[in-house]
Amino acid sequence: MSDHHHAHGHHGHDDHLEAHGSLKDYTIGFILSVILTAIPFWLVMGHVVPPGTTKVVILGFAAVQVVVHMIYFLHMNSKSEGGWNMMALILTAILLVIVLSGSLWVMYHMNANMMPTMDAGQAMHNMP
Repeated sequence: MSDHHHAHGHHGHDDHLEAHGSLKDYTIGFILSVILTAIPFWLVMGHVVPPGTTKVVILGFAAVQVVVHMIYFLHMNSKSEGGWNMMALILTAILLVIVLSGSLWVMYHMNANMMPTMDAGQAMHNMP
């Protein structure tokens, strides 16, 4: 009975070691994260592209950065945890698409429906 328990403990230990990343993986993840943050920052601060395009590009970079973090820092791949991490990655991607598209939809409609004909001068004049 103790051999059976020992075998399971040893097997779990091997899986635990496989989940750890190397210094190279962490360095690649860090460099990609810095790049994926610096480019959108430059786009916003430099007014390089129109604001509408900038929003879409920033959301794209954010989605890519989430995937980079999951792969390089959370070590999610098809081999770890018997494939369950890959299922979590796919679920995260689906939820990311839903949240990002829903946020864009809500922001667009909030902007279109928030007092479209009233300017700031009229709003101040109408306040008690």
